Amino acid sequence: MRAFSSLIAPLLILGAATAGAQSHSAADDLAWLTNTPAVSGYESALSARIAEALKDMHPQRDAMGNVSVTFGSGSPRRLIAAPIDEPGYVVSHIEPDGYLRVQRLPQAGLPSHYNEMQNAQQMLITTRTGNALPAVVAALSIHLTPGRANVPDPDDIDNLYIDMGAKTAAGVLSSGVDVLSPLAADRSMTRVGQHAFAGTAIGDRFGAALLLQLARALAARPGTGTTTIAFVTQQYSGSRGLTRMLQVTQPEELIYIGRGRTDARTAASTTAISMGSGPLSFTNDAAASTQWFGDTSLAHASAAAFLIKGYGPAFALPAHTLHLGLPLKYPLTAGEMLDNRDLQALQQKLFHFVGVSAPTNTFGAVTATAYPPASPKPTTRPDINAVLKTMTESYGVSEQEKMPREAVERLLPPWVKAETDAAGNLTVRFGKGEKPAALFMAHTDELGFRIKSINADGTLELDNKGGGSPAFFWGHPALVHTSAGMLGAVVTLPDDFDSAKFHFPADFRAAAKLNVGAATAAEASALGIKAGDFVTIPKRLRTLRDGRVSVRSLDDRVGCTAMIEAVWALGKDFNRDVTFVWSTQEELGLLGATAFAEAANAKHQVPETVFAIDTFVSSDTPLESHRFADGKLGEGFVIRAIDNSNIVPWSAVQRVQALAAKHNIPVQYGVTGGGNDGAAFARYGATDVALSWPLRYAHSPAEVVDMRDVNALTDIVTALAKDW
Repeated sequence: MRAFSSLIAPLLILGAATAGAQSHSAADDLAWLTNTPAVSGYESALSARIAEALKDMHPQRDAMGNVSVTFGSGSPRRLIAAPIDEPGYVVSHIEPDGYLRVQRLPQAGLPSHYNEMQNAQQMLITTRTGNALPAVVAALSIHLTPGRANVPDPDDIDNLYIDMGAKTAAGVLSSGVDVLSPLAADRSMTRVGQHAFAGTAIGDRFGAALLLQLARALAARPGTGTTTIAFVTQQYSGSRGLTRMLQVTQPEELIYIGRGRTDARTAASTTAISMGSGPLSFTNDAAASTQWFGDTSLAHASAAAFLIKGYGPAFALPAHTLHLGLPLKYPLTAGEMLDNRDLQALQQKLFHFVGVSAPTNTFGAVTATAYPPASPKPTTRPDINAVLKTMTESYGVSEQEKMPREAVERLLPPWVKAETDAAGNLTVRFGKGEKPAALFMAHTDELGFRIKSINADGTLELDNKGGGSPAFFWGHPALVHTSAGMLGAVVTLPDDFDSAKFHFPADFRAAAKLNVGAATAAEASALGIKAGDFVTIPKRLRTLRDGRVSVRSLDDRVGCTAMIEAVWALGKDFNRDVTFVWSTQEELGLLGATAFAEAANAKHQVPETVFAIDTFVSSDTPLESHRFADGKLGEGFVIRAIDNSNIVPWSAVQRVQALAAKHNIPVQYGVTGGGNDGAAFARYGATDVALSWPLRYAHSPAEVVDMRDVNALTDIVTALAKDW
């Protein structure tokens, strides 16, 4: 069955066509350039795409991966260059358990918390043959760190572990991943508001987007002098590609188009310069440089030298050298932003300097992206993988759970009658409708935010709905769910986020803000945004190695999936008094379960046993203490015997174990953190027997589950419904 929401995240991206298509604007080119990972020294895939886009101009591609085209003749000899690489990592060691260790490229010159902001994020790792495979960065769980001494520092690269799902080093190698495989953030460039774009490495690719436009114009009319356009590699690694092009071309004029780096000597940063204020000159002698460039209107900003000193003597730059760039918001983060008006203004100035006409690009008004239409209701039992994909890719923050609830209803068998109560809980009852012998409950809500208010500067104040580490979400792209559909946004960072004195709050309830690309409250409202709308981080289910998958909201859409599959397995003739409840607002304190328990008590229908199905937050990672919560992925469902809200009677634990053994269902049992919905029934006399599955990196964008455990969970729910 087709997952109805699988296209939600991609729909918000600026639709970039293929690299070689005609009549592209700079913004169109920027999309595919940004979305193609190119870690410094590993730019070959992007270099090849650029060469393909320029194939009619006979581009040169050297051994370092630089791509260049030359137009015209005579003097002046001009080199206009832009970088195409980005920061990232390279595999430096493979652990016996399949985790990867990495070295960062570059090792210095990035924000103080660059490593920490990669924690719990989905990544792409390149194999020896050039294929990109999904992986995630391991992260600490907020459920397991309270009270723990010597918690690993998430900024320390010695604590950076990559999980691609493999269980052994041999499994890693069989995938084609090896030592030296590059690793970069998975990303999709997103439009934010009327004028902005956001995405990983967007500040490293806007120069290349402009040069593609310039090359197309010069191919039609060469302009004055000899102009070489170069897309240079290894800029972060000692400017090796640029140095090579300087050596080859020996230019009289040099224009470098790229981000302005923070000057370590002065601590000057370009982050204080507002987007939309126009392009920038980062050259120290601003007056002299703009005089030969012929444009004195360029704003000047301080930055470190763009030619990064490597090994050997530094190359002497020509007297006529100019560094051009744009104001960037949240630089070198997943939510890095630029303004298209600045991009277009820089294009106009660059084209004017070379002596060619700049194209006139139209930029339509932003509109909310509608949710894809729902898929038809299945008539036969759907595949469990498809059910989980549909459930996890449905958006439903606590208090706003209509979409996942409707997904459950649609995925249930056609012969089932589901009811929804005042709290939004969805219920399916088997039997005569009397006091159920057993009740199964999983929650439909997920972590996210609710818009509390709109500030005068156009940013939004957010209320947290559920808890997650701020480092997992701040500085990352987000979605605003309005009445008309979805809009792109970025969770903001403080102005000093790139300084050593900044630290992410330890309190997961720390207030967050949202940037929707608006400069005033009126602009934000004009986008269709209002207080009460909910906000999420985009998500897309990724298939890892060895039967594992990663996506945000596996907590508790795995439980929802297992119950849907169990209802199908029980069949329409099942007649025991058993109830299934898909509950609401668990992340806010078991609110849906509490309302259901109160109503059941009032009707004298409190079940004897409640099987609350929720995550077993697992310490099955190198970062966690294995003193407790050591549920192993792939070794079966888990009896969540002890958590912060409940202690399951040992006799009940043993009874579930025995039933699992009878049906050859792999089972684990143990102690973890957090609470579960069944605790709401304890005061009314019900026994809470919590069932789980091991989950890595709970409450993060990169949760990981093993599908064998999901199947085992489905099997035990089915068996318990029949035999308990």
